[in-house]
Amino acid sequence: MNQHRVDLQTKDGTLDAYIFHPTAFAPGASARTHTGPWPAVVMYMDAFGIRPALGDMAERLASHGYVVALPNLYHRTPFAPFDPKQVAVEGPERARFKGMVASINGPMVMRDTAALLAHLDTLPTVKPSSMGALGYCMGGGYALAAAGTFPDRMAVAASFHGGALATEKPDSPHLLAPKMRARVYVGAAGIDPTFPDEQRQRLQTALDAAGVSYVIDTYENARHGFAVNGHLVYDKEASERHWERLLRLLQDALQSP
Repeated sequence: MNQHRVDLQTKDGTLDAYIFHPTAFAPGASARTHTGPWPAVVMYMDAFGIRPALGDMAERLASHGYVVALPNLYHRTPFAPFDPKQVAVEGPERARFKGMVASINGPMVMRDTAALLAHLDTLPTVKPSSMGALGYCMGGGYALAAAGTFPDRMAVAASFHGGALATEKPDSPHLLAPKMRARVYVGAAGIDPTFPDEQRQRLQTALDAAGVSYVIDTYENARHGFAVNGHLVYDKEASERHWERLLRLLQDALQSP
């Protein structure tokens, strides 16, 4: 896999991002994906930050014919990898984890996204057309926010076990529904305290009122974090189902004639 790091200057400092290009292709991939330029997908990390597991996922996605951009949303704060087992229980590591999540917000991440889009526009390997936004856990909300912040760029936005998608905060993603023109897919965990029924209903109401084309799909019995390998709640069956649905969604929105 052709993967490289870029350092982008932003108002908030230097954003490091990781760009994955296809050099090998998954079995069954369309022949049209074998030569560039390719559609771009911005992949928003979960709360555990940039790490090999996310790189593996970006690489897998890129192998299907996409340029995948994975920005480090924690670039403003020195960050050491988390131990999932320590984060799962109360203590200093869980407190640090919560502090990192609270250190960023929607407007910050959208500034990062603007810098990333400007860089992608300079790459001859990227199709000069619509792209996708994809996020996991906290990144799911940022994927929806990108659809509302950059409606002329994002043709599709997908959130998997995303939390805080429709809160009462002023930067809640659902408030951007009137600006969204992308197809929206929300893959909700069946067991997820970060996306309760109250938020689901609020999100549905906002998307319906705005006329957004969307699907809210529940992965029954799967827990928050099910799609990402390395999580304590990783669910291989549900994760493979997420891959199937994600690839179909991106194919229809970005690669179909």
